[in-house]
Amino acid sequence: MRRFLAFAKKEFRHIMRDPRTLLILFGIPVIQIIIFGYVVTNEIKHVPIVIIDRSHDETTRLITDRILASPYFETVTNTNTGKNIHQWFKKGNVRLTVVFDRQFGKKLIKSGVAQVQVIADGSDPNAARLMVGYLSGILAQAQQEINKQYGMVNPVGIESRMEFNPELKGAFMFVPGTIALIMMLISAMMTSISIAREKEMGTMEAMLVSPLHPLQIVLGKVVPYVAIAFLDAVIILALGQVIFGVPVKGNLVLLLGEVILYIILSLSLGIMISTMSPTQMVAMFISLFVLMMPTILLSGFIFPIENMPEALQWLSLVMPPRWFIIIIKAIMLKGAGLMFVWKETLVLIAMTFAFLLISIKRFTIRLE
Repeated sequence: MRRFLAFAKKEFRHIMRDPRTLLILFGIPVIQIIIFGYVVTNEIKHVPIVIIDRSHDETTRLITDRILASPYFETVTNTNTGKNIHQWFKKGNVRLTVVFDRQFGKKLIKSGVAQVQVIADGSDPNAARLMVGYLSGILAQAQQEINKQYGMVNPVGIESRMEFNPELKGAFMFVPGTIALIMMLISAMMTSISIAREKEMGTMEAMLVSPLHPLQIVLGKVVPYVAIAFLDAVIILALGQVIFGVPVKGNLVLLLGEVILYIILSLSLGIMISTMSPTQMVAMFISLFVLMMPTILLSGFIFPIENMPEALQWLSLVMPPRWFIIIIKAIMLKGAGLMFVWKETLVLIAMTFAFLLISIKRFTIRLE
């Protein structure tokens, strides 16, 4: 028994002296519970909304005040024309539009018929359902106040329409997000262990004595995987269109160009991880933990970014999948061109150069 206790004590001390083991045992659970607790939620908050009020009467003002008083919506503009609705949705500046009929209040009081048209961005079906549901609840409360004020029981009719995804198919959300997730994980994981494997297997010497510049070695590691990852992306796009009916409304050449850019970025990120990792196991661990969970949770793939705490929203800015998902949804579902996604494209280009420069700088010309 004493020998067993001594051995167990030795193992405990060994664990406590290893910072990487302590990180796995204590750091990961803490980080996961914090991120999951804040991110995994079915609520929506601060949804950008446009109110088109063609009536401008007391009733529409009351309903507008109730909508904007809720924590779920924040107004982008209040106008009496819907001329640019489609462009607002394409740019992603607006996710919900409320349209009041002309003489809304008079129609409600006199004839008992008044319509409110609700147009939601259906590229994210789950969020669209929640947005329309929350708005319907607010309209129902406002209607009770109006009925009590005028002593009537006339209902407010709600006509809802889903822009870009009329049937609210879940595949319209999951296919673009799955492309971002698979390209990030496969591309980064394939390359993250490449240089680490060279170190472990002792084949780094052959590379070091070669006349190749570090940039050439890094690019040589990246280029062969571009074709493989691109083929995977094309397969996913084809399956999404044939099996699930996910359209490609925008320019196919632009879409494939953005896919290639994202693949190069992912491969560059994998190379950067491999240059920082002493072993294949460390490289694999970093790839899985640093890439997979943030890609799923902090990219807007499943959970809306605007629902997250401000600190996590800032953190999501450095997540490449966030920008790629915006691009691919805009091109595939909204038919947007380069003029609508040029900012996100520049972000991906800047990240790619940053990862490559860090990789080259970390790539030493001698074995340690």
